[in-house]
Amino acid sequence: MIRTEAILAAGEGANPLLPNWWEILVTAVGFAVLMFLVVKYIAPALENAYQNRVDAIEGGLEKAERAQAEANALKADYEQQQQDGYAEANRIREEARTEGAQILAEAREKASAESARLVEQANAQIAAERLQAESSLRHDVGTLATTLASRIVGESLEDDARSQRVVDRFLEDLDRDSTAGSATGGAAGTAGVAE
Repeated sequence: MIRTEAILAAGEGANPLLPNWWEILVTAVGFAVLMFLVVKYIAPALENAYQNRVDAIEGGLEKAERAQAEANALKADYEQQQQDGYAEANRIREEARTEGAQILAEAREKASAESARLVEQANAQIAAERLQAESSLRHDVGTLATTLASRIVGESLEDDARSQRVVDRFLEDLDRDSTAGSATGGAAGTAGVAE
């Protein structure tokens, strides 16, 4: 029974289902102070950090977009320079090819002119040497003919005019014989070909 009496005595003063007004008041004041601190200091700091993070991300994206645009511009510039370089190389190659063809044509023209000049010079030299040889031969043949005629005739042909006539007549006969011989040899050669 003591127990029942103690429970009844304790139960008479406070109802456990009803809260204590002082506890509600202290809890409400503490909650209000905590809310004031959160609203005044913590929420603005979190909002500021959130805004800074958003700005940093947006700034980073803008920087990335600007960097991408710059990279694209640099790439386009590089490609343009590369195309210009290729065009310049092609132009230089074509100029070199044209210049080489022109140099080759000039060299051929100079070689042809030099060849013609050398042939003309050689022909002139051959003609001059032929005239010189003919003159020398006439003189030598004339001297020999005069000496030979003097021995055959037994008379001196030291007279220049007479010896000159004899030499000229001898050379004319020699030319006539050589011309007739070549015409006969040519006719014989032609007759041999006809057979």
